[in-house]
Amino acid sequence: MALPPSLKTTDTTSRWDRIKFLGIMVFRVALATGLALFINQIKLDFFEAYLYDLRVRYSPAPETSGHILIAEINPESVEYFKGIPKFSDHTKVLEELKQLGPRAIVYDLNYDEIGGNNAEKNDFAKTADQFPQLFVLTNFLEMRGEEGKLKMSEPFERIKLFSGPKSTDTANFAKDGVTRRMMVNYQDQVMIHPFLASTYNQDVSEKYKIRGLFNFLETDQIYIRFRPTNSYDKIPFHYFAEGKVSPQAVKDKIIIIGQNLELTEKDYILTPYSRSSIAMTTTEMHANMFDTLISNNAIVRAPPWLNLALTILISIITVYIVFAVRPAVGLLIIISLLLSYVAISYFAFWPFGFWISMAHPLLAIFLCYYFFIPYRLIIENRRSWEYYEKNRLLKQVEELKTNFISMMSHDLKTPIARIKGMTDVILADQQSVSIEQREAVDTIRSSSDDLLKFINSILNYAKIEFQGVELHWQSKDPNNLITDVIKKHEFLALIKKMKIHSELEPLFPIRMDPDLMRQVFSNILENAIKYAPEQTQISVKTYEKDGYVFFVISDQGPGIAAQELPHLFTKFYRSANAKSSPIKGSGLGLYLAKYFTELHQGQIFVESDSGKGTIFVVQLPQL
Repeated sequence: MALPPSLKTTDTTSRWDRIKFLGIMVFRVALATGLALFINQIKLDFFEAYLYDLRVRYSPAPETSGHILIAEINPESVEYFKGIPKFSDHTKVLEELKQLGPRAIVYDLNYDEIGGNNAEKNDFAKTADQFPQLFVLTNFLEMRGEEGKLKMSEPFERIKLFSGPKSTDTANFAKDGVTRRMMVNYQDQVMIHPFLASTYNQDVSEKYKIRGLFNFLETDQIYIRFRPTNSYDKIPFHYFAEGKVSPQAVKDKIIIIGQNLELTEKDYILTPYSRSSIAMTTTEMHANMFDTLISNNAIVRAPPWLNLALTILISIITVYIVFAVRPAVGLLIIISLLLSYVAISYFAFWPFGFWISMAHPLLAIFLCYYFFIPYRLIIENRRSWEYYEKNRLLKQVEELKTNFISMMSHDLKTPIARIKGMTDVILADQQSVSIEQREAVDTIRSSSDDLLKFINSILNYAKIEFQGVELHWQSKDPNNLITDVIKKHEFLALIKKMKIHSELEPLFPIRMDPDLMRQVFSNILENAIKYAPEQTQISVKTYEKDGYVFFVISDQGPGIAAQELPHLFTKFYRSANAKSSPIKGSGLGLYLAKYFTELHQGQIFVESDSGKGTIFVVQLPQL
């Protein structure tokens, strides 16, 4: 059997909506991906390096290996030797070191700047020749095919000149002058740091086992695992000449001899910890280089494809948040996303030593947010304008409807008044009227009364919706008011053989609009009489408490289901029991009762359950 046209249309519309939604999502993902690819082309090395430095500074520094000792020429040493140590002073220190048994001695000094005559130079060269593991550091590199050219001049030609350059970010990378990297290998030429570190850790003898290794311009490099300045043991240079150093302090260690005299900036480097011109000596830099390889714990930088994938993912998430969430909430989520990514990057760095790119993903968050938010606002403004236009039209329609209802209700009151007048004339006529005719006239009159009440309710509703209701304050005795309402409904209760029982405490007069409050109590009491079974009782009570007057009207009717109570005072709402009964109603009586009560700064409550009757409580302030 073919589906009804309405179902076919609905199914087709739903399918089209899904296709449209998927199309929009694919477009947004493509746009976010394109923006991420564009962002990834922007050079952010400086900003990325700065974020790297922050992670270094605020992460716990790794422990030193304990295999490095610095012999430092400091101002005290200069004072001791009556000047910067000469070759004769160095010879004396080497003779002392020969007795202490270091694993290696590394000179981080410029030999051309050490003073002394030829005899002193020859004595030093002979003493140094007794150390097979004595090396002099140089920043120069041997190119392939130039092997053997890296030598010292006479009489030091037998001393091993070993390459161990410092790699400062000047022409490449962040270009901020900070040292973050070290060279491990250049054109298959091993640098001094892996050469000596392999004597402690055999893994680093094979470069592919070195953690964090990357290639750059025919070199193999790693990122130095820096410790803060003064992390390494230092012994003043002249202590060796004095014989104050114990063998335990030197035995089997790499001794790096350097100076810290603050005479020239070339003796210092900038580090991730500090950009001061004397942040760290080159001697301590080499100590960090050796230790990074001995521990084999260099920083590992995430591969470019992972950084690109993270940037794309962050962009897509940001675009989704911009379009799917309200701007205020979306901003909070964006901030949370940013902080979460920073936290993940930090905890990947510490303790795992994994450097995830932060600059491009963070820029993606800002650009995607500020790029798409204006577009979102344009869409929102267009929707707001459409809602405004629809609301304006609806208000016009509502106003026309209200005016029509009011006009029709007023026009209906005149013929109803004539019908009532004619029934009064017939009933007052002295001529005899048959029983059947009298009953018919009574029915006409009763129906006219019901219709008049309905029209009055509609008029009150129209007045509320269109211009509101103005209160006419009077000081009235609440008991007298409720008594009048009871008397007015006694006849209706008598027809159903019902009894209205009242318990009215003495009360002081309160300010109210008697006509409106009379209508409130009439609506409640009339409902109780209409819907309660015959031969039951209705109770009406009044009392005063805490500055309020309470009116309690309870019946023994069928009650109202709990799920219907929240809707009871809604306009045009009728409960299931009311709808199933033959009694007609407009659904406006309780709505008007609540509205009129709240105009008096009062409240109306209801308690009920199916089969257990209903209790209405009206609370008015003693103004």
